[in-house]
Amino acid sequence: MDRNSRIFVAGHRGLVGSAIVRQLAETGYTDLVLRDRSQLDLTDQAAVRAFFDREEIAYVIIAAAKVGGILANERCGADFIRDNLLIQTNVIDAAWRAGVKKLLFLGSSCLYPKHAEQPIKEEALLSGPMEPSNKPYAVAKIAGITMCQAYRKQYGFNAICAMPSNLYGPGDHFEPETSHALPGMIRRFHDAKMAGDPTVTLWGTGTPRREFLYVDDMADACLHLMERYDGEDIVNVGPGEDIAIGDLAGMIRETVGYPGTLGHDLDKPDGHPRKLMDVSRLFATGWRPKIGLPEGLQRTYEWFLKNAAPPAPAQPAPAQPISHAAE
Repeated sequence: MDRNSRIFVAGHRGLVGSAIVRQLAETGYTDLVLRDRSQLDLTDQAAVRAFFDREEIAYVIIAAAKVGGILANERCGADFIRDNLLIQTNVIDAAWRAGVKKLLFLGSSCLYPKHAEQPIKEEALLSGPMEPSNKPYAVAKIAGITMCQAYRKQYGFNAICAMPSNLYGPGDHFEPETSHALPGMIRRFHDAKMAGDPTVTLWGTGTPRREFLYVDDMADACLHLMERYDGEDIVNVGPGEDIAIGDLAGMIRETVGYPGTLGHDLDKPDGHPRKLMDVSRLFATGWRPKIGLPEGLQRTYEWFLKNAAPPAPAQPAPAQPISHAAE
């Protein structure tokens, strides 16, 4: 990509989008086109088409999506499938109509079948039943991948698709009820530490295994793919190693400095038993992640403390000393 080309990052305020913007700026790209939801509603087809007709965009990275953890997916499935279908359909179609040179669409490792063979190869997509708890989101995102591939085949549109592993880092959402597992645990351990709670109870058994990629590494991989990959096949993006959720909780507890114990609510779902992706296709292009999990957790917690931590509870007034002079 030419450093002076106009690049539209859809979803630039989110976890992935903000990291991509940082990476683009640090790499020397000078003409970034950014719009928040109040300026451009990506679910509005007419507004999106008018935007592309007006702005003469050369490259597009779609990091805009409605996302959430297990609870959010269970409660708001209609919102997830509707909004994501609208966003990606409007942007992909308008980008093609406007003559965009290249587009990157981001999927997710949760689109793969629940019991896919590990590590998961890209060919496993649609080879078996998906995890029910995030089916509306997964169906929408798979439709986006299929759309990119169909537009490439029928119209010659250079649209590529990446499948990130679980992402975390600065800009994440840390609400205990609606966030993904890692930022949710950071918030819960922090709150418990501040409140002096003796135990933090985690959802499920703690045995499912996940791989986690620091979001700045994901942004670096996105630029790498935009500059070096033009294939139809989707590309897995991750570190190539995973960790049990229970072990991750231990690492987060240590990072936060929480002195209490861990409990498990076995009535809550685990989700996928394991999600480790085969990243050999990406690694073969010369890309590797730079930030390991311990360093990434420390950076994320430091960002949380500065930007997202709730105010510390007011301390009670110190007790007045009891005078024994009259005794």
